[in-house]
Amino acid sequence: MMGIELAWNDWVGVTGTLMALLAFYLLQAGRLSGTGIVYQLLNLFASLGVLVSLFGKFNLAVFLLEGAWGAISLYGIGRTLRSRRPPTSSPLA
Repeated sequence: MMGIELAWNDWVGVTGTLMALLAFYLLQAGRLSGTGIVYQLLNLFASLGVLVSLFGKFNLAVFLLEGAWGAISLYGIGRTLRSRRPPTSSPLA
């Protein structure tokens, strides 16, 4: 029986996939908030991991999906961080 040999980029991709599944599971289990920074970071690093896996064999559909996933995660992180800042007082108020 032959074993599966994975290159370094495959391992990074598998790790990214597991991170995405973990984030989704924790969200469904009520352990994470969909707008929380941990959930968004898990999704971002998951998408980056899968993108790295494409160094071995490029797949346009996966590239588009994970690129969008990462971009949306960055948007969510930015939105979360902006909502945590205290409001600034206006000099005209």
